[in-house]
Amino acid sequence: MTLNRRNIPPPHPADSRLSRILHPDHPLCREDVVWMLEYIKKKVADEDPALTELSQPRLLKNFHCFAEAAMSLVHRRHCSAQEAGRLRAWLIEAAYGLTTTPGTTELHRKTNAD
Repeated sequence: MTLNRRNIPPPHPADSRLSRILHPDHPLCREDVVWMLEYIKKKVADEDPALTELSQPRLLKNFHCFAEAAMSLVHRRHCSAQEAGRLRAWLIEAAYGLTTTPGTTELHRKTNAD
């Protein structure tokens, strides 16, 4: 029995890192947050087609959460578990619509329910 692997695209390295960073059990570090902000910045600078599918209010929410996450790095050196959770929620919202990472939609729903 052989598996046909031609139909399965190889996982993109960014997808696995995104999944790890956005997972609630992963302890966030400054390097992860900076990487995530750079990832989002690159998607915007490259005019990712996924952006055209987002409404203007959604884009504004993405930007607001991006700015909150960035400013949290400027103002804080260490953060509590509660602040880390808030930072992760901002990152999830900032990346909304830009990633196809499995589980991101569920994380987005969960953060909006809280």
